[in-house]
Amino acid sequence: MKNIIAIDLGSNSLRLLKMDMKSKESLGTFHKTVKTADGLAQTGSINDDALNRVVVALNEAKEVLDFSDSRVKAVTTEAIRQAKNGLEILKSIAKQTGIEFEVIDGVEEAKYALKAAQNRLEHLGKTPKNFMLVDIGGGSTEMLFYYGEDKYVSKSFQVGIVTLTQKYQSLDEIAKAIPLVMQTMKEYYDEVLRTYGEVELFIATAGTPTTIAAMKKGMNYATYDPKKIHGTVLTVKDLADNLKILMAMNKEEKVKAVGVGRDDLIASGVLIYDEIYKISGFKESMVIDDGIREGVAFDESSKG
Repeated sequence: MKNIIAIDLGSNSLRLLKMDMKSKESLGTFHKTVKTADGLAQTGSINDDALNRVVVALNEAKEVLDFSDSRVKAVTTEAIRQAKNGLEILKSIAKQTGIEFEVIDGVEEAKYALKAAQNRLEHLGKTPKNFMLVDIGGGSTEMLFYYGEDKYVSKSFQVGIVTLTQKYQSLDEIAKAIPLVMQTMKEYYDEVLRTYGEVELFIATAGTPTTIAAMKKGMNYATYDPKKIHGTVLTVKDLADNLKILMAMNKEEKVKAVGVGRDDLIASGVLIYDEIYKISGFKESMVIDDGIREGVAFDESSKG
């Protein structure tokens, strides 16, 4: 097989990338909000509705991307790691779609995210000696610190936009709880810098940073273009300004801006993002759209 289809099933989104393994060129992508972790915070399980959304989305992806000429590598992360019925869900997905998922841990997740970020930095002509990469997901947030020559440390924290939104009754409650909820992330940040030294760049990835970057550039969900997102610089003020715009929208306007199934989550993501600025002292971050699916594709391609 000369092509690879990399699949990332996250706590909120399903993302696929088809890539030519030799040229590393994209042959197509697919993205769907599936809310895998919907209700997980309350029940500890993935529910049937979420399972059905994933199955429908995967079968839809098969119509968009030709699977017949490709090797498939499918991975899944925090929602399935947390769920007490996670393995049952994966067996059901495999039975209904033929796609078998591998549950990866935070270490593997970081490895793939780093590979994707390094590739994108190269394309952008950026050569930072070191950086912090933060992936704000649906069920968890990953912090990775890269210090050159493949030396890096990372940790996964169970703070995500889906689980946070479902745990608290309102945005005000989330805002009050955030400093305590993210205290372990602050402690980890301080410990890493004491041990390894400062980093010069803050890179942010996943749905919240890319959505705010898109809003800043005047794009909505329908007109979203990842090529225009890569390298976008966001400041603390950008977060505050666009959160204010988002909160002033009605339901219909929010869906148009950020997509179905994300309209009630992005605000929580912004609060997590903002707290990372406070923890780190950074005044700006660079956004990239690439993530685990790109890392998986590059990793598989390097194996030949």
